Amino acid sequence: MNGSVWLPLMVVASALLPGLIIFCLPEEKVRTRTVLNLAGAFSKIILTGWMLWGVYHGDRYEMRVAFLPELDLVLRADSLSLLFIALSSLLWLLTTIYAIGYLEGSPHRSRFFGFFSLCVTSTSGVALSGNLITFLVFYELLTLVTYPLVVHRGTEAARRAGQIYLVYTISGGTLLLLGTVWLYSITGTLEFRPQGILYSLDGAHYPALAAIFALLIAGLGVKAALVPLHGWLPEAMIAPAPVSALLHAVAVVKAGAYGIVRVVYDVFGIDFAATLGVTGPLAVLAAVTILYGSLRALAQDNLKRRLAYSTVSQVSYITLGVAIAGPVATIGGVVHLVHQGLMKITLFFCAGNLAETLGIHKVHEMNGAGRRMPWTMAAFTIGAFGMIGVPPVAGFVSKWYLGLGALEAEAHWVIFVLVGSSLLNAAYFLPVLHRVWFRDPPDNWPIERDFGDKETAWALLLPPVITALLALLAGLAASAWFSPLEWVKLIAQREFYHL
Repeated sequence: MNGSVWLPLMVVASALLPGLIIFCLPEEKVRTRTVLNLAGAFSKIILTGWMLWGVYHGDRYEMRVAFLPELDLVLRADSLSLLFIALSSLLWLLTTIYAIGYLEGSPHRSRFFGFFSLCVTSTSGVALSGNLITFLVFYELLTLVTYPLVVHRGTEAARRAGQIYLVYTISGGTLLLLGTVWLYSITGTLEFRPQGILYSLDGAHYPALAAIFALLIAGLGVKAALVPLHGWLPEAMIAPAPVSALLHAVAVVKAGAYGIVRVVYDVFGIDFAATLGVTGPLAVLAAVTILYGSLRALAQDNLKRRLAYSTVSQVSYITLGVAIAGPVATIGGVVHLVHQGLMKITLFFCAGNLAETLGIHKVHEMNGAGRRMPWTMAAFTIGAFGMIGVPPVAGFVSKWYLGLGALEAEAHWVIFVLVGSSLLNAAYFLPVLHRVWFRDPPDNWPIERDFGDKETAWALLLPPVITALLALLAGLAASAWFSPLEWVKLIAQREFYHL
C-alpha cells in the first residue's frame, strides 16, 4: 500500500488515537491532555491540507477493507469529502481550544475530551465514506459517541435531553439502515459515484426507489433537523457550549445535511432524482423547515434555544439548494455547509462566553453586554448579520447563489422563501443586537467572573473572534482561489454536473 491509500485512514486516526489515550489519563494530567488534543487537531489539519492539494491536482486517495461478501468499507477523499473534512479540521482545533478554557477546573474532563475526539473521528469517517454502508457505520457511531457529550453535566435535565436525542437519532438510523438494505437488494452496490448508481435501472423499480429515497432522507433528516424530525435539537442545548457548537457547526447536524447531499447526487444522481419526482417534495420540505425554524426562534428567550431553532432553519438551506436541481443552486446549498458552520459556531461560542463570564442565559439579560464584552459581542454581531444575509458576511453569498439558482431553475417560489426567511432572521437577531449595543447594562450581572483587564479568558475569546473573521473573509474574498465558494464550484464541476 502507498501513501495515497493510507492518508484517509490517518485522518480518521488523528482524532481516534489521542481520544483513546485521553480516556486513560487521570484528571490532573491537564498538560498531557491538552498536548494530545492539540497534536491531534494540528495533525488532522496537516493531513487534510496534503489531501486538498493532491485532489486539486487530480490525485486519488482511497482505502478499502473487506466487510461483507462483495461489500467493502471504503474511505475515499474526493473534492466533496474534503470540503467537509477541512471544515471539521479547522473547527475541531478552535473548539478544542475553547473547550479547554470552558471546562477548566470542571470534573470528568478526560471523559469529555475522549468522547469529543471520538465524535470528531466519527465525523471524519462520515465525510470520507466512499459508499453508503461505510457512511452508515460511522453515522451510527456518531450517535453513540455524542450521547455522553449531551449528558455530560449529569443533571436530570441532561439525562432527559439525552434520552430524547437517542430516541430520535436511533430511529433515524433504523430508517437509514432499512433504506440501505433495500437499495442494495435492488442494485447490488452501494458505491458513491458522480451522477449516481441508479440511472440504468428499469422503470419497474421506480416506485420502490421513490420509497427508498423517502427512507434515506427520513433517516438523514433526523440529524439534519428537517421538520418534523427536529425535536431533539433544541432539547440537546442543555449540553455545554463546546458540545452545542460541535453539534451545530461540525458534527451531528452537518453529518445529516452532508448525507442528504451524497444521497441526492452520488446515489440517486440529480437528473435521475428529478425524473423520479422526489426533488420537488424535498425542496418543499426544506422550505417549510426554513420558515418553521425561524418562526420558532422568534419565541425563544433562552439564547441557546433561539440559536438552536435558527440552526433548524439555516441547515435546510443546504437541502433546499441540492433539491432545486440546478448547478447554481447546488453551489449555494453546498457552500452553506461551510458558511453556516463558521457563523453558527461563532454564535454558540459567544453564547458560552456570556454564560461563563456573566451568567447570562436569556435574551432579556443581554442589555448592555456589548459594553462589558465588546470583542465577544462584535463576533456575535458578525455571525448574526451573516445569518440574516447582510453583505459582505458569508451568509449573503450562500443566499445570493440560492436565489440565482432558483431563478435559473424557474423555481420562483424559492425567492419568497429566502426573503421571508431573511426577514424572520432579522426579526429574531436585530432585537438582540439592539439590547447588546444600545441598552444600558444592569447594575449587576447574574454571575460575573473577574478577569482583570480582560473581558474573559483568552481561550474563550480567541476562537469566536477567529471564526467571525473567517465568516467575514469567506464573504469578502468569495471570488479568491482559496475561498470555500471556489472549491464548491470545483465540486460542482467534477462531481455533480461536469460543467
